[in-house]
Amino acid sequence: MCTIFNIEIMKKDFKKRYILPAIACIAVIMGVVYYYFFSGFSSMNETEYVYIDKDDNIDSVYNKLEPFASKHGMCAFKTLARHFDYKHKVKTGRYAINSNDGALTVFRHMKNGLQTPINLTIPSVRTLDKLAAEVSKKLLIDSVELYKALTDEATCRKYGYDTATIACMFIPNTYDIYWNVSIDKFMERMQRENKKFWNFQRTQKARQMNLTPNQVVTLASIIDEETANNAEKPMIAGMYYNRLMLRNAEYPKGMPLQADPTIKFAWKKFGLKRIYNNLLYIKSPYNTYKNPGLPPGPIRIPSVAGIDAVLNHVHHDYLYMCAKEDFSGTHNFAHTYQEHMQNAEKYSKALNERGIK
Repeated sequence: MCTIFNIEIMKKDFKKRYILPAIACIAVIMGVVYYYFFSGFSSMNETEYVYIDKDDNIDSVYNKLEPFASKHGMCAFKTLARHFDYKHKVKTGRYAINSNDGALTVFRHMKNGLQTPINLTIPSVRTLDKLAAEVSKKLLIDSVELYKALTDEATCRKYGYDTATIACMFIPNTYDIYWNVSIDKFMERMQRENKKFWNFQRTQKARQMNLTPNQVVTLASIIDEETANNAEKPMIAGMYYNRLMLRNAEYPKGMPLQADPTIKFAWKKFGLKRIYNNLLYIKSPYNTYKNPGLPPGPIRIPSVAGIDAVLNHVHHDYLYMCAKEDFSGTHNFAHTYQEHMQNAEKYSKALNERGIK
């Protein structure tokens, strides 16, 4: 009985001397580990983004993290970086750091390249150099290198286009894409998105019009240059389509589109307010006053509204249009050239009264 009692006393004494202090020590260690590696790395309440490019090294990574990192978070990150030899494994990318992310999470994402995609909106711009410049503002891609790719015949052929039609591949929607995507991967992504856009319904409508998707995009680019009024675009598209399809004794190859925006594109003078006769003689495949049919390619990256306006154009028999003299951004339509000249005279008079040259 006495022996059993003594054993119980020894157990209690052992527990007090060793087990409870050990548990307390483990709890302290776990608390420290949690505080350094799992509690909030960022001292900010909002999500912060770190952009690591090809020129960054471990020191520049630290410099980019320190402005918003907590002291304990930064200490833990550096500990992990030393332990896992991060200085030799820095990966480019755009990394989101949420307010509740711990240092271990932040380090794991950056070490493994687990970046957060950005929302890239392809802009509806007039020229390829402008497209390259706008894309490079959102991605790590160099604008000069992208422009070289867009104007290189071999590269364009790789994706099924030429330098005149490569703009047709870009559909101005918003896409989730990684910031450090390469030019090749970027082009491949745009090609896939183009194929998604040209679904069965759109492709069938183009076929019914006897137009290819590239021709639809080219016509849409002219429509977009003519007006920003989406409601009127199907009407304008119907007029240009009528000209494109017209075949008679006077126009055996089709009536010239005579689209003023193509003259601006040919001259690369996009700020022109009036198109005078002396501008119509430029030798360019984009001169739709001299050349029947569509130009070789789009004169801008058209909007989705412009493309769908062509595919869903209004069926009418108008062949002419002229901007309204009230400068509303809409147009007067005419069946005959005589009616058109009357509308043009009213518009010209309005321009003169406002001193617009």
